[in-house]
Amino acid sequence: MFDLTPFRRRTEDHFGEMLKSFNEMVEDPWFFPFGGSAQSFRTDIREEKDRYLVEAELPGISKNNIDIELSNDYLTIRAKRDEYTEQQDDLSKMIRKERRSGEFVRRFFVENVDEAGIKAKLDNGVLKLEIPKRPDDGHSKKRIEIE
Repeated sequence: MFDLTPFRRRTEDHFGEMLKSFNEMVEDPWFFPFGGSAQSFRTDIREEKDRYLVEAELPGISKNNIDIELSNDYLTIRAKRDEYTEQQDDLSKMIRKERRSGEFVRRFFVENVDEAGIKAKLDNGVLKLEIPKRPDDGHSKKRIEIE
């Protein structure tokens, strides 16, 4: 089961607008010029009867720079994009740099999944994970009565 609490859905109220503006401000490369910790990527997660489907936006990142790990019921997706370097001459200068580089990480709590059956595919900058659930044997939960 994924333990997710979306926090970006508050766009209808004033607090949500303020939060959105703040997030846009701190995501500006001026605040984190060396690939600071504010970097992340967007994911969509769907639950089906027998599996979870995860799609993560990772444009411009090759599969060699993506690491997926499942450890202690946490799925970690780590991606790395090298800094873009362009040859500059004396007649030009960079006035704004928005393309991000560095390490991008997302972690999700998962439980009761078949580790050996997880499949991953990178297609047009979208990482697609298929995470099968283990069959419920009926013994995974036990109710404890209070005396």
